[in-house]
Amino acid sequence: MSTLTGRHPSGPAPYRPPRPAPYRPSGLTWTVLRLHRTALYVWGAALLTVVAALVWMHAIGPDARAVTGGCDAADPFPMDCGIIQETEAHKIYAYGLALVSACVTYLMYAVAVWAGAALTGRELENGTARLAWTQSVTPARWLAAKLAVPAVLLTAGTTLAVLLGDWARRAGDRELFGGWFNTNVFISSGPVAVAYALAGLALGALAGLVLRRALPAAAAALAAAYVLHEVLDGFRMSLWPAETATGPAALRLPNGTLVLEHGAVTGDGERLSTNMACVGTDSAAALGRCVKRTGLADFWTTYQPESHFWPLQLVESGLLLAVTGLAAAAAFALLRRRHS
Repeated sequence: MSTLTGRHPSGPAPYRPPRPAPYRPSGLTWTVLRLHRTALYVWGAALLTVVAALVWMHAIGPDARAVTGGCDAADPFPMDCGIIQETEAHKIYAYGLALVSACVTYLMYAVAVWAGAALTGRELENGTARLAWTQSVTPARWLAAKLAVPAVLLTAGTTLAVLLGDWARRAGDRELFGGWFNTNVFISSGPVAVAYALAGLALGALAGLVLRRALPAAAAALAAAYVLHEVLDGFRMSLWPAETATGPAALRLPNGTLVLEHGAVTGDGERLSTNMACVGTDSAAALGRCVKRTGLADFWTTYQPESHFWPLQLVESGLLLAVTGLAAAAAFALLRRRHS
């Protein structure tokens, strides 16, 4: 060996550059992920389940939409077996989409409870937050990391679920999962789902900072999320101006229209807000006969057309993001006041 290398065996060893250390995440981001890894695993498993369910819904969508008999030619009751097969396919498709839509719609409640109980409330209760503040981490940076990391994960995951949900709905019959104005369908079909999740996160974090105890903070966050959800659900169709149709057009609205109010005007000029006379007439002659028989002069209907889906989505999302910003600002102000 010494003859080949040209050095004495007892001489110094040759220089070898040190191996680079393997990369390991660090900082506040890694701390948040590590500390709340159970919630991260639950969120990942739930998201994978939703993705798998929506992919399956898209696959069976054409079968649920198609009307197929599937009966033998010698079957004495071909209509009966066709109805049974169609009903089963529709039931599976509609139930699956309804379940996924409900999970996305009410995600806000779970996020609010977790944020209030675990994200801030528990750490202030057991002193983990104060320990972090002694490690060269300011309270403001601590709270910013607590909000930013879950916000990114919630935005990405909820957006994926919304896009896949829309993809699955286009594959099947729209009549099977309800109108666009139904609460679960409306929230789970657009950006308002992400806004609800972020609002729940901010409200939960604020509740945890105010109460500084896990269980009371979880209860307060759940109550705040419920109130916000119910208020917006009750005033949703008032967030964008409705349209009004009069005359024959008021009796034959396009499919997908949400009727808010309807009525008629009598020959004496009296306005009836709940009159259903002449609804469903299929010709001008039939409408004329009905008007003459009932003594009505005109008809009117106030409604939200399907084209207002996106304006309503954007307005409600803006309101929710404003609530999110106010709650986050209040949380930082409270933290600065108590722990400057």
